[in-house]
Amino acid sequence: MTRYMEEKKTTVTKQETIAALKKPGELYVVMSGATKMPFVWCDEDTFDDEVLLYYQLKDARAKAKELLEQKYLTAVAKVEEKDLLKFYTSLYTMGVNCLSVNSGTDIQTSLQLEELVVRKKPEQLPQGQKIVENPALHLTALYFMQEMRRQAGQQPSEQLKEMQEELIAHYQKSTLLVAVEEDGKIPLLKQKDGTIYQPVYTDPSEVQKFIKGKKMKVAAIPALKIPGMLAQEAKGVVINPYGVNVQLQVARPKKNPAPVA
Repeated sequence: MTRYMEEKKTTVTKQETIAALKKPGELYVVMSGATKMPFVWCDEDTFDDEVLLYYQLKDARAKAKELLEQKYLTAVAKVEEKDLLKFYTSLYTMGVNCLSVNSGTDIQTSLQLEELVVRKKPEQLPQGQKIVENPALHLTALYFMQEMRRQAGQQPSEQLKEMQEELIAHYQKSTLLVAVEEDGKIPLLKQKDGTIYQPVYTDPSEVQKFIKGKKMKVAAIPALKIPGMLAQEAKGVVINPYGVNVQLQVARPKKNPAPVA
Protein backbone atom coordinates (compact mmCIF):
# COMPACT_ATOMS: atom_id res chain seq x y z
CA MET A 1 0.00 0.00 0.00
CA THR A 2 1.31 3.47 -0.82
CA ARG A 3 1.90 6.25 1.69
CA TYR A 4 -1.12 8.09 0.28
CA MET A 5 -3.42 5.16 0.93
CA GLU A 6 -2.09 4.53 4.43
CA GLU A 7 -2.96 8.07 5.50
CA LYS A 8 -6.59 7.91 4.35
CA LYS A 9 -8.60 4.75 4.65
CA THR A 10 -11.92 5.92 3.27
CA THR A 11 -11.82 9.15 1.25
CA VAL A 12 -9.27 9.44 -1.53
CA THR A 13 -9.02 12.63 -3.58
CA LYS A 14 -8.35 12.76 -7.29
CA GLN A 15 -4.99 14.44 -6.67
CA GLU A 16 -3.94 11.67 -4.29
CA THR A 17 -4.96 9.01 -6.80
CA ILE A 18 -2.98 10.66 -9.60
CA ALA A 19 0.10 10.97 -7.38
CA ALA A 20 -0.23 7.38 -6.21
CA LEU A 21 -0.62 5.98 -9.72
CA LYS A 22 2.49 7.82 -10.88
CA LYS A 23 4.58 6.30 -8.07
CA PRO A 24 2.56 3.43 -6.64
CA GLY A 25 5.41 1.41 -5.16
CA GLU A 26 3.49 -1.68 -6.23
CA LEU A 27 0.67 -1.87 -8.75
CA TYR A 28 -1.33 -4.91 -9.84
CA VAL A 29 -3.78 -5.30 -12.71
CA VAL A 30 -6.46 -7.95 -13.14
CA MET A 31 -5.78 -9.80 -16.42
CA SER A 32 -8.12 -11.77 -18.67
CA GLY A 33 -7.19 -15.37 -19.37
CA ALA A 34 -9.31 -15.17 -22.53
CA THR A 35 -7.34 -12.35 -24.15
CA LYS A 36 -3.93 -12.17 -22.39
CA MET A 37 -4.78 -8.49 -21.91
CA PRO A 38 -6.02 -6.45 -18.94
CA PHE A 39 -9.57 -7.47 -18.04
CA VAL A 40 -12.05 -4.82 -19.18
CA TRP A 41 -15.26 -4.04 -17.37
CA CYS A 42 -18.15 -1.71 -18.27
CA ASP A 43 -19.42 0.22 -15.25
CA GLU A 44 -23.18 -0.25 -15.01
CA ASP A 45 -23.76 3.30 -13.74
CA THR A 46 -21.29 5.43 -15.70
CA PHE A 47 -20.77 3.11 -18.72
CA ASP A 48 -17.04 3.75 -18.40
CA ASP A 49 -14.80 1.09 -19.94
CA GLU A 50 -12.47 0.26 -17.06
CA VAL A 51 -9.43 -1.76 -16.09
CA LEU A 52 -9.05 -2.92 -12.49
CA LEU A 53 -5.95 -1.73 -10.60
CA TYR A 54 -4.83 -2.49 -7.03
CA TYR A 55 -2.01 -1.42 -4.73
CA GLN A 56 -2.07 -4.69 -2.79
CA LEU A 57 -1.72 -8.17 -4.26
CA LYS A 58 -4.29 -9.68 -1.90
CA ASP A 59 -6.96 -7.21 -3.04
CA ALA A 60 -6.23 -7.91 -6.71
CA ARG A 61 -6.43 -11.65 -6.09
CA ALA A 62 -9.72 -11.23 -4.24
CA LYS A 63 -11.20 -9.41 -7.24
CA ALA A 64 -9.85 -12.03 -9.65
CA LYS A 65 -11.46 -14.74 -7.51
CA GLU A 66 -14.77 -12.85 -7.51
CA LEU A 67 -14.70 -12.65 -11.31
CA LEU A 68 -13.78 -16.33 -11.55
CA GLU A 69 -16.92 -17.13 -9.56
CA GLN A 70 -18.79 -15.31 -12.34
CA LYS A 71 -17.02 -17.64 -14.81
CA TYR A 72 -14.57 -15.03 -16.10
CA LEU A 73 -11.11 -16.57 -16.43
CA THR A 74 -8.76 -14.08 -14.76
CA ALA A 75 -5.32 -13.73 -13.22
CA VAL A 76 -3.22 -10.99 -11.62
CA ALA A 77 -0.10 -9.34 -13.04
CA LYS A 78 2.28 -6.82 -11.50
CA VAL A 79 3.00 -3.64 -13.43
CA GLU A 80 6.68 -2.80 -12.98
CA GLU A 81 7.52 0.84 -12.26
CA LYS A 82 9.66 1.14 -15.40
CA ASP A 83 6.64 0.04 -17.49
CA LEU A 84 4.03 2.36 -15.94
CA LEU A 85 3.88 4.94 -18.73
CA LYS A 86 3.88 2.25 -21.43
CA PHE A 87 1.08 0.43 -19.62
CA TYR A 88 -1.10 3.51 -19.14
CA THR A 89 -0.57 4.62 -22.75
CA SER A 90 -1.47 1.16 -24.07
CA LEU A 91 -4.93 1.53 -22.53
CA TYR A 92 -5.77 4.16 -25.15
CA THR A 93 -5.27 1.63 -27.96
CA MET A 94 -7.54 -0.78 -26.08
CA GLY A 95 -10.37 1.75 -25.99
CA VAL A 96 -10.24 1.99 -22.18
CA ASN A 97 -11.18 5.37 -20.74
CA CYS A 98 -11.22 4.77 -16.97
CA LEU A 99 -9.02 3.35 -14.22
CA SER A 100 -10.92 1.61 -11.43
CA VAL A 101 -8.56 1.67 -8.45
CA ASN A 102 -9.00 -0.70 -5.48
CA SER A 103 -12.54 -1.68 -6.48
CA GLY A 104 -14.30 -3.55 -3.70
CA THR A 105 -12.14 -2.10 -0.91
CA ASP A 106 -12.83 0.78 1.50
CA ILE A 107 -10.53 3.07 -0.50
CA GLN A 108 -11.96 2.38 -3.95
CA THR A 109 -11.91 5.23 -6.43
CA SER A 110 -11.82 5.82 -10.17
CA LEU A 111 -9.99 8.15 -12.51
CA GLN A 112 -10.39 9.04 -16.15
CA LEU A 113 -7.36 7.89 -18.13
CA GLU A 114 -6.88 11.31 -19.73
CA GLU A 115 -6.53 12.83 -16.25
CA LEU A 116 -3.40 10.73 -15.72
CA VAL A 117 -1.89 10.48 -19.21
CA VAL A 118 -2.54 13.01 -21.97
CA ARG A 119 -1.91 12.02 -25.58
CA LYS A 120 -1.46 14.20 -28.63
CA LYS A 121 -4.60 14.58 -30.68
CA PRO A 122 -4.43 13.73 -34.41
CA GLU A 123 -4.41 17.42 -35.33
CA GLN A 124 -1.36 17.95 -33.06
CA LEU A 125 0.80 15.40 -34.88
CA PRO A 126 3.48 16.56 -37.36
CA GLN A 127 2.19 17.13 -40.89
CA GLY A 128 1.85 13.90 -42.83
CA GLN A 129 2.12 11.73 -39.72
CA LYS A 130 -0.76 9.41 -38.95
CA ILE A 131 -1.19 6.81 -36.22
CA VAL A 132 -3.13 3.68 -37.12
CA GLU A 133 -5.18 2.60 -34.12
CA ASN A 134 -8.57 0.93 -33.79
CA PRO A 135 -9.64 1.35 -30.15
CA ALA A 136 -13.34 0.67 -30.81
CA LEU A 137 -12.54 -2.59 -32.62
CA HIS A 138 -10.00 -3.62 -30.00
CA LEU A 139 -12.35 -2.90 -27.10
CA THR A 140 -15.25 -4.78 -28.69
CA ALA A 141 -12.95 -7.72 -29.41
CA LEU A 142 -11.84 -7.79 -25.77
CA TYR A 143 -15.42 -7.84 -24.48
CA PHE A 144 -16.42 -10.42 -27.09
CA MET A 145 -13.61 -12.86 -26.24
CA GLN A 146 -14.13 -12.49 -22.49
CA GLU A 147 -17.81 -13.28 -22.85
CA MET A 148 -17.29 -16.07 -25.40
CA ARG A 149 -14.85 -17.81 -23.06
CA ARG A 150 -17.29 -17.32 -20.20
CA GLN A 151 -20.06 -19.01 -22.21
CA ALA A 152 -17.87 -21.82 -23.54
CA GLY A 153 -19.90 -24.99 -24.09
CA GLN A 154 -23.21 -23.15 -23.96
CA GLN A 155 -25.61 -21.88 -26.60
CA PRO A 156 -24.45 -18.33 -27.47
CA SER A 157 -26.56 -15.71 -25.70
CA GLU A 158 -28.26 -12.82 -27.47
CA GLN A 159 -25.74 -10.51 -25.79
CA LEU A 160 -22.84 -12.45 -27.32
CA LYS A 161 -24.50 -12.38 -30.74
CA GLU A 162 -24.91 -8.60 -30.47
CA MET A 163 -21.22 -8.28 -29.53
CA GLN A 164 -20.32 -10.35 -32.57
CA GLU A 165 -22.35 -8.08 -34.86
CA GLU A 166 -20.74 -4.99 -33.32
CA LEU A 167 -17.28 -6.56 -33.71
CA ILE A 168 -17.84 -7.23 -37.41
CA ALA A 169 -19.20 -3.70 -37.96
CA HIS A 170 -16.10 -2.16 -36.37
CA TYR A 171 -13.82 -4.50 -38.33
CA GLN A 172 -15.34 -3.52 -41.68
CA LYS A 173 -14.75 0.19 -40.95
CA SER A 174 -11.17 -0.32 -39.76
CA THR A 175 -7.77 0.20 -41.32
CA LEU A 176 -5.50 -2.55 -40.00
CA LEU A 177 -1.77 -3.19 -39.94
CA VAL A 178 -0.23 -6.11 -41.82
CA ALA A 179 3.38 -7.30 -41.43
CA VAL A 180 5.13 -8.03 -44.73
CA GLU A 181 8.38 -9.99 -45.10
CA GLU A 182 11.31 -8.70 -47.16
CA ASP A 183 10.33 -10.92 -50.10
CA GLY A 184 6.84 -9.42 -50.10
CA LYS A 185 5.14 -12.43 -48.54
CA ILE A 186 2.62 -12.03 -45.72
CA PRO A 187 3.17 -14.43 -42.80
CA LEU A 188 0.45 -16.95 -42.00
CA LEU A 189 -0.39 -18.58 -38.69
CA LYS A 190 -1.56 -22.17 -38.29
CA GLN A 191 -4.01 -22.88 -35.49
CA LYS A 192 -4.04 -25.98 -33.29
CA ASP A 193 -6.78 -27.52 -35.44
CA GLY A 194 -4.68 -27.05 -38.58
CA THR A 195 -6.61 -24.12 -40.02
CA ILE A 196 -4.58 -21.19 -41.35
CA TYR A 197 -5.30 -17.52 -40.72
CA GLN A 198 -3.61 -14.35 -41.90
CA PRO A 199 -2.65 -12.06 -38.99
CA VAL A 200 -3.77 -8.43 -38.86
CA TYR A 201 -3.17 -5.90 -36.10
CA THR A 202 -5.14 -3.04 -34.58
CA ASP A 203 -2.15 -0.85 -33.68
CA PRO A 204 1.68 -0.64 -33.78
CA SER A 205 2.18 -2.16 -30.31
CA GLU A 206 0.31 -5.30 -31.36
CA VAL A 207 2.26 -5.76 -34.60
CA GLN A 208 5.52 -5.35 -32.68
CA LYS A 209 4.61 -8.39 -30.58
CA PHE A 210 4.91 -10.40 -33.80
CA ILE A 211 7.87 -8.68 -35.44
CA LYS A 212 10.15 -8.65 -32.37
CA GLY A 213 13.14 -7.15 -34.17
CA LYS A 214 12.66 -9.04 -37.46
CA LYS A 215 13.26 -7.12 -40.68
CA MET A 216 9.71 -6.63 -41.87
CA LYS A 217 7.66 -3.85 -43.37
CA VAL A 218 4.28 -2.83 -42.03
CA ALA A 219 1.42 -1.84 -44.33
CA ALA A 220 -1.86 -0.14 -43.40
CA ILE A 221 -4.73 -1.84 -45.25
CA PRO A 222 -8.46 -0.99 -45.12
CA ALA A 223 -10.34 -4.07 -43.91
CA LEU A 224 -12.52 -4.23 -47.01
CA LYS A 225 -9.41 -4.60 -49.19
CA ILE A 226 -7.94 -7.48 -47.18
CA PRO A 227 -9.88 -10.24 -49.01
CA GLY A 228 -8.11 -9.24 -52.21
CA MET A 229 -4.71 -9.96 -50.63
CA LEU A 230 -5.74 -13.00 -48.60
CA ALA A 231 -3.65 -16.13 -49.18
CA GLN A 232 -5.55 -18.97 -50.85
CA GLU A 233 -4.88 -21.34 -47.96
CA ALA A 234 -6.07 -18.82 -45.37
CA LYS A 235 -9.54 -19.35 -43.92
CA GLY A 236 -9.67 -15.74 -42.80
CA VAL A 237 -7.85 -13.26 -40.57
CA VAL A 238 -6.82 -13.38 -36.94
CA ILE A 239 -6.84 -10.04 -35.12
CA ASN A 240 -3.93 -9.46 -32.71
CA PRO A 241 -2.87 -13.14 -32.48
CA TYR A 242 -0.58 -12.47 -29.50
CA GLY A 243 -3.30 -10.61 -27.67
CA VAL A 244 -7.06 -10.80 -28.09
CA ASN A 245 -6.66 -13.46 -30.83
CA VAL A 246 -10.02 -13.08 -32.60
CA GLN A 247 -10.46 -15.25 -35.69
CA LEU A 248 -12.72 -13.99 -38.46
CA GLN A 249 -13.64 -16.09 -41.46
CA VAL A 250 -13.34 -13.96 -44.60
CA ALA A 251 -14.90 -15.00 -47.87
CA ARG A 252 -13.59 -13.87 -51.24
CA PRO A 253 -16.70 -12.59 -53.06
CA LYS A 254 -16.39 -9.91 -55.70
CA LYS A 255 -18.03 -7.27 -53.52
CA ASN A 256 -17.73 -6.18 -49.89
CA PRO A 257 -17.20 -9.45 -47.95
CA ALA A 258 -18.78 -9.93 -44.57
CA PRO A 259 -16.51 -11.65 -42.04
CA VAL A 260 -18.00 -14.08 -39.57
CA ALA A 261 -16.60 -14.51 -36.06
